[in-house]
Amino acid sequence: MDFLSHHVESIIFCSQKPVTTQEIVLTLNEMYDATIPETDVETCIALLLTKYDSDKYPFQVIKSGGGVQFLTKPAYQASIGIFLKQKSKKRLSTTAMETLAIIAYKQPISKTSIEQIRGVNCDYAMQKLLEKELVEIKGKSDTVGKPVLYGTSDKFMDYFGINSLTEMPTPKDFDQEEVNEIGEKQD
Repeated sequence: MDFLSHHVESIIFCSQKPVTTQEIVLTLNEMYDATIPETDVETCIALLLTKYDSDKYPFQVIKSGGGVQFLTKPAYQASIGIFLKQKSKKRLSTTAMETLAIIAYKQPISKTSIEQIRGVNCDYAMQKLLEKELVEIKGKSDTVGKPVLYGTSDKFMDYFGINSLTEMPTPKDFDQEEVNEIGEKQD
């Protein structure tokens, strides 16, 4: 099992995004030219989750975005945050975040509906969200003109560190004072 575990570990390590059990199984099946049981891969992943949970390592294997990946542990967040901030000054703009929030909570949704909610054109924000692969086309509406419908992608869930849309905060999760403060800032 150690040999298989090392291969599973290396696949997870080299992936830039969460890798699913099925992706690992397909890779190993091709490599070994044999059928590797999914349960064996799941056992290897469970062992890796336990192994890297130790204080001995500054990173761990995390379940995210429907798969698993290596991430730095929260104790090292400050130094990594500074490093990444220095490396990449590109963040989502307020406009892009507002547009993304509407899509996340109302999906599937057309661009026209997003613009009605926001009250302004969102062409540029949509272009940036599509380029960053946080949003994807989910289909077309049955309404007049058959507008394109947008929804969030797996990369969106990975970006925000959630496994499912059900993990997104609901309005009751926000303190009413925070909501009032946000409203006052927009006025």
